[in-house]
Amino acid sequence: MIQIEHLSKRYKKLKALDDVSVSFNKGDVVALIGPNGSGKTTLIKCILNMVKPDKGRILFDNQLVKNKVDYRKLIGYMPQISQYPHNMKVRQVFEMLKDIRNEKDAIDAELFDNFDLKSIEHKTMQSLSGGTRQKVSAALAFLFHPEVLILDEPTAGLDPLASEILKDKIFKEKEKNKLVLITSHVMSDLDELATHIVYLQEGKLRFFDTITHLKNHTGEDRLGKAIAWLMKHEYNSSFQS
Repeated sequence: MIQIEHLSKRYKKLKALDDVSVSFNKGDVVALIGPNGSGKTTLIKCILNMVKPDKGRILFDNQLVKNKVDYRKLIGYMPQISQYPHNMKVRQVFEMLKDIRNEKDAIDAELFDNFDLKSIEHKTMQSLSGGTRQKVSAALAFLFHPEVLILDEPTAGLDPLASEILKDKIFKEKEKNKLVLITSHVMSDLDELATHIVYLQEGKLRFFDTITHLKNHTGEDRLGKAIAWLMKHEYNSSFQS
């Protein structure tokens, strides 16, 4: 579904991505992990065409994404830090996006309802707590039945109940054969949700495989410990299946 071929991106002296090649398929829940500055956010922004790579290419459903925007209608994006007009009310944010997309009826309001956003729709975005803004961002990401979901630290700032509601929704979308990409520092969340792991370090792809294979190879039952094993041992290219 998404093919990334020899992607490289440099910011002055920093090489954010270094010849990264990887493919993601429908039905996969892929965890993008790595130390801070490893290239995760740059990779996401390249997929979304928010950042132009210096080299390489990205294909979405076998079509090059370069200089295109239409494919983004098929992607639901939840950024780590959301930016909304401060004085706009919650209700207005949702109505604005429905108008932009020209989709007012065929929407997925499950998270809107389960997070009880109706009760705060009269409030301005600047008045909301960080966790409530996360709920709004999550509900917006799923709103238009996207084929692909890109979720950047989705449970950060959420209370335990809201976190479980969101994870349950991600499971449901996976069962619909959708592709989900997640970045998170919460290994327990990824252990529950992810089917595959992409491990980036200093802009290089160090590991891409199923969680099952990673755990079998390292002998660890918990994802966090398996990842720690990866970080401590020199990567062996024969490990990648």
